[in-house]
Amino acid sequence: MLEDAGTRAQVDALYRSDSRRVLATLIRLLGDFDLAEEALHDAFTAALEHWPSTGVPAHPRAWLISTGRFKAIDALRRRARQDASRDEIVRRLEAASPPAADADDASIEDDRLRLVFTCCHPALTPDAQIALTLRTVCGLTTEEIAHAFLAQAPAVAQRIVRAKAKIRDAGIAYEVPDRSALPERLDAVLHVLYLVFNEGYSASSGDSLTRPDLSGEAIRLGRLLVELLPEPEAQGLLALMLLQESRRAARTSPTGELVLLEDQDRRRWDRERIAEGVALVERALGSRRFGPYTLQAAIAAVHAEARDPAATDWAQIVGLYDVLLRAEPSPVVELNRAAAVAMRDGPEAGLRLIDALLARGELGDYHLAHSARADLCRRLGRADEARASYRRALELTRQDPQRRFIERRLRELEPR
Repeated sequence: MLEDAGTRAQVDALYRSDSRRVLATLIRLLGDFDLAEEALHDAFTAALEHWPSTGVPAHPRAWLISTGRFKAIDALRRRARQDASRDEIVRRLEAASPPAADADDASIEDDRLRLVFTCCHPALTPDAQIALTLRTVCGLTTEEIAHAFLAQAPAVAQRIVRAKAKIRDAGIAYEVPDRSALPERLDAVLHVLYLVFNEGYSASSGDSLTRPDLSGEAIRLGRLLVELLPEPEAQGLLALMLLQESRRAARTSPTGELVLLEDQDRRRWDRERIAEGVALVERALGSRRFGPYTLQAAIAAVHAEARDPAATDWAQIVGLYDVLLRAEPSPVVELNRAAAVAMRDGPEAGLRLIDALLARGELGDYHLAHSARADLCRRLGRADEARASYRRALELTRQDPQRRFIERRLRELEPR
């Protein structure tokens, strides 16, 4: 049957908005990651086949979950003819209650948070936790994950395969742990949500600066986590995400070009998100049990509350970076602190710090380090050095808006 173009567009939109939600519930119902992914594909294929003639159902998510579940049972039943060990699995799945037909929006449990905790189980290595969550919960490709972690795609794929096998073979429960075990599991979950948000806030590659679907998903999961466990660092991470996301509309021009913080139209910043983020920061700081996410959120709050670039309290930002470096030493934090020092004390002071950092070799392949150095050289009138650093940054950048921005800078620095 030929697909109706309008229905195809609806199915595509539903896949973008709800496929991860559907997959999470199918994993809970089927108890198997790979089987659930097959079922997800089969369900959307069935939608393309049936919806042009029957119309899109009133509760499409429930339809997809139910269809995927039945498709998986049928597939297992066929395989059971060759492998009798699958009979028990088929009987268990057939006996389980299917999702209610009217459960699309109101009654289907939100399984994504459950899935995050499963993917972040301590039986998995940290690298496997992150890779599996980004792949399964957020739908990133193995190539995107590999680029984000400076790894090879085959190695990332192997981590994901091994993690799925570990969950299956160890019988890891698909559930949010009880409150007694929740705090010790929190760090891994926060780290994964942080990485998901970062990929959405500044995409690692592609033709768009941001991926609002990912940043929005991270914020939604962050809200659920704070509701479930209102710990200071969970509040701090949610605050950080809200404050960063508040600037998204101003970070690109109408044509999709990158706009730096100092050049953004602050009237386009989302003041509701800023107010919510600042309140969360204050609550987390007031607990005196805060950590790196809360400190990053406090830095973002200083930026958010400045009425214009000149009003930014750079001395306070440098001080917060000093505390952050003691809490979580990191070359990227050092780079950010160096940029803040340049704003407080002048570009020469910041450049000395960045040159020392690059000399250590840890950020040699980090495009933002070379881009930051280039900008300081440009501000100091050292055009040759600026061009060399911009060219190195361009070699390392895979995101189109960032590439175009660097190319513009290079054209501006060409000798007249």
